[in-house]
Amino acid sequence: MPRYNIVIISIASPLLIGVYEDGMLKEEIKSEQKTSEILLKLLMEIVQKYNDCHIIYTNGPGSYMAIKLSYITLRTLEITNNISFSGCDAFSLNQQNPIKAMGKLYFIKEKETIITKKFDEAVEQRFKLPSMLSEVTILDDNKPLYILPAV
Repeated sequence: MPRYNIVIISIASPLLIGVYEDGMLKEEIKSEQKTSEILLKLLMEIVQKYNDCHIIYTNGPGSYMAIKLSYITLRTLEITNNISFSGCDAFSLNQQNPIKAMGKLYFIKEKETIITKKFDEAVEQRFKLPSMLSEVTILDDNKPLYILPAV
């Protein structure tokens, strides 16, 4: 089992990356830059600093572009650097609050089902890295979770 776990929240701004040592948050990195411009650079720095690591990313629901970019970046690191990665439930990182889909539609989780719901007022998007890794719901599948709302 790797000594370090890296958690990436790329589905909303700002981009958040947490480094966990033995399950406890050790370092937090925050960037207002676009995921496409900064994610690989930050991950390369982190992987050099914490070489025995496993990466966990928010694989959805949320920004499709950020999910795609994160998955492609992580898949590339897995192939080129033998770094494993998992997906995690985005709702476990925002206290189960609605997640922006598009327009006035938001993803919500009802029991174990994710649906879209229209909100007339904007819902604040507040994601947070938990202090302990055990608070993150890690999924069995690392593939992107694409839930397309009805248009």
